[in-house]
Amino acid sequence: MKKIFITILIATVALSGCKKYLDIKPKGYSIPEFYDDYYKLLNDPSLYSVSAAYPNFLTDDVQSGLVGDVNLASDYANYAPQKLKMYEFQHGALLESGEFDSFYEPAYEHIFVYNTVINNVEKVLDGTETKRKQLKAEAQINRAFEYFNLVNAYAVHYDPATAATDLGVPLILTEDINVKYTRNTVAEVYQLIKNDLEEALPNLGTTAPHKYRPTKGVGYAFLSKLNLYMGNYTEALKNAEEALKLNSDLIDYSTYTTKAGTWGRVIDNAAVAFPKIKDNKENILVRPSGSSSSSIFTEVYASEDLLATYKADLPNGAVDKRFSLFFLKDEANFGSKVISFKDRVLWGAYVEFNIGFSTPELYLIAAECEARVGSKDKALEHLNKLRTARIVGNVPLVAATNDEALKIALNERRREMPYLGITRLVDLKRLNKDPRFAKTVTHKTETTTFTLPPNDLRYVLPIPPKVLALNPGIPVYSR
Repeated sequence: MKKIFITILIATVALSGCKKYLDIKPKGYSIPEFYDDYYKLLNDPSLYSVSAAYPNFLTDDVQSGLVGDVNLASDYANYAPQKLKMYEFQHGALLESGEFDSFYEPAYEHIFVYNTVINNVEKVLDGTETKRKQLKAEAQINRAFEYFNLVNAYAVHYDPATAATDLGVPLILTEDINVKYTRNTVAEVYQLIKNDLEEALPNLGTTAPHKYRPTKGVGYAFLSKLNLYMGNYTEALKNAEEALKLNSDLIDYSTYTTKAGTWGRVIDNAAVAFPKIKDNKENILVRPSGSSSSSIFTEVYASEDLLATYKADLPNGAVDKRFSLFFLKDEANFGSKVISFKDRVLWGAYVEFNIGFSTPELYLIAAECEARVGSKDKALEHLNKLRTARIVGNVPLVAATNDEALKIALNERRREMPYLGITRLVDLKRLNKDPRFAKTVTHKTETTTFTLPPNDLRYVLPIPPKVLALNPGIPVYSR
């Protein structure tokens, strides 16, 4: 079988602007021609890492370190300029001319690969029709996921009243790199995502060789989250329930503890490591967050606002293992040296978290949607199931009204997924649309306080200057 070079080729031409069509075989490269070629192409590990963690510097979860902090990674003076600009809520571009955006650019590299599969795999002469359609469906799910992250980071949040005119992100649907780059609307991007999901779902398999490949459960989970972000709560609930029928597993955090002096602090009583991302039964579609661009371990302390959330809804004497396992209070010991930071809490999980789709988020979506359009008791039932797997000494929640259950559900979502990709950023953007939950985010240093009011355009990540230099006609947000 010939060696496949198309991923490298696409990444190179996409960034360099080389005027070559991908349907012409460049010298020294091979273009996929057989089913097995495309199958292997989708198994390329370089496609799996998605999104980035640096947008968390815009959220209410982070507290910077001090200037000259005892923990070097959180030293305010050592933050990358991009992260400083976000933490200080500065206007304008976040990157300098020519700098690489570890979120935006890899996403489009991946999209070019998925377009190649979507547009060509059904034309191959080998492989069954069912297999070809399934592979196309998997590529559609993956392309939709890249666009889902991009539009929710680089645009204002979806609003049915304005989405038809709000600036979204460029939709590239072909592997022809000469197609003119334009900026589509939020509505157009969301419609493509919805179309891809609905077309893909009937052709997805019920199982996959590993959790990096999409299944029907992933399709339902994705539709659930898409509808949640669109405010279609009845549909989101229905899709979450369908996904949970296929996988409702949770792992019990009470069996794990921590061990000082190790970078992978979380172990169980038999000294076996916390489940690897590919083996964790909660994960439906694995998309790692362990690369340097996708985690901010030890770079930030938990904000007072986030710490208050962990204290809320916690029974007397109970222990929230999400806090005790993944945060370090007062000190850290990574190796032989103890670092003390009294009265502060450092984010130092060093666990490879999944930013794809998982059962905990399905329970949270179902709970939120039940509280919004259904039964508060069913909402609490979903939350209690998750909390029993997370909190030692948990006591079932109670709520007098749907609104009270909704507030609990939103707090639980925040406790379950801190610093997870762009999750908190998107939640702030979508909740700011509701006066009940709109908030001004406050960041502090030793000498200065910075604020970001609800619905401010600084919540929107700007298109990288490198991309604008190559495509000067693209309209931008005035952030």
